[in-house]
Amino acid sequence: MFEFLKKRTADKNTDSKNTNERGKFGRKSSVVGIFVNVFLFAAKFAVGTIWSSISITGDAVNNLSDAGSSVISLISFKLSGKPADKRHPFGHARIEYFASSAVAFVILLVGIELIKTSVNKIFNPAPIEFSIVSVCVLVFSIGAKLWLSRFYTNTGKKIDSSVMHAAAADSLSDVMATSAVLVSTVVSPLINFQLDGYMGLAVALFIIISGMKIVKGTLDTLLGKEPSGELTHKIEATIKDYAGVIGMHDLVVHDYGPQRCFASVHVEVDANDNIMESHDLIDNIEREFLRELGIHLVIHLDPIVLDDPFVNEMYQMTAKVVSNVDDSLSIHDFRVVKGSTHSNLIFDIVIPHKCRKNDSQILEEITNKMGEKKESLYLVITLDRAYVPSHNQKFTNGNERT
Repeated sequence: MFEFLKKRTADKNTDSKNTNERGKFGRKSSVVGIFVNVFLFAAKFAVGTIWSSISITGDAVNNLSDAGSSVISLISFKLSGKPADKRHPFGHARIEYFASSAVAFVILLVGIELIKTSVNKIFNPAPIEFSIVSVCVLVFSIGAKLWLSRFYTNTGKKIDSSVMHAAAADSLSDVMATSAVLVSTVVSPLINFQLDGYMGLAVALFIIISGMKIVKGTLDTLLGKEPSGELTHKIEATIKDYAGVIGMHDLVVHDYGPQRCFASVHVEVDANDNIMESHDLIDNIEREFLRELGIHLVIHLDPIVLDDPFVNEMYQMTAKVVSNVDDSLSIHDFRVVKGSTHSNLIFDIVIPHKCRKNDSQILEEITNKMGEKKESLYLVITLDRAYVPSHNQKFTNGNERT
């Protein structure tokens, strides 16, 4: 018991250390972003004002908004690192998702304002004075933003941060936007036509598209999108690798922010196994998931009867009927209660989202087909919905019987 308590304490200390290290990386990256973007804003704003370029000035304002976004990121890393409390037992990590949304809305507002200014410039064009200084500033800005995008991407991967990924996408869109401004600055004097307003409009569209992509990504996460196929496969493979596990089903994964993943699953074991040994097996699996994957896993133990010929016969017949109704359906938690006049077949059916039949159709068809097979059967069916990627359902649900 003492060794077990030491292990649990070590796990908690490791989680705390990882959270602290993650916060340090996030805050340092945010400070770097603030410094780079403020410097680029000052340089571009000065050049745009001196040489009367709305596209360069708009690009400068975009850099200022990026600096503001970095401030939001800095605050979010501070708040999301707070430990769980009475009101927020799952921690505060989801604050990062709200911060990503805030960054996206700032980006959208800048894009909308720049559209207004650019349209006015198109209808009221003013000559732009070519300057080697402005060209150098823009080229330097492109290089700096490319580096910043790569820097954010690497940090985002290292600490699994949606805020950093959003900042990386924004920096990459800035590269395209600044490239458009550079073209306007160089080409306009050569063709004697003011591209400034048009390029400013292009910059605004780049900014808005980038912001909308970030909004979509964060909203999907906040609404509760399905876990990745890679994660569910890892969970399945790890559980199935344990001796004594027959199968698994009803996997549900909840994302409460980076390093705050909670999951539940039903694990099938032989009903003849010693209950204390099965319980110990479940405890070992749960501890490994927390230690190795950082997932707080809760397992429901399902004992399965495997050595009863009648139960196995009923299972095979039921599985075949269900598959004939729709090959995307699968069954689990199959039990038989035998009686002198009839037998109850109790089981769950997993209905993936791709199944086109409604619940009533599925129940009616299965009941009718099973009645044709054997009239003395009474079906007790529970309908389940899939909460993980549908391509894994056949692997996840239904125990194998010979």
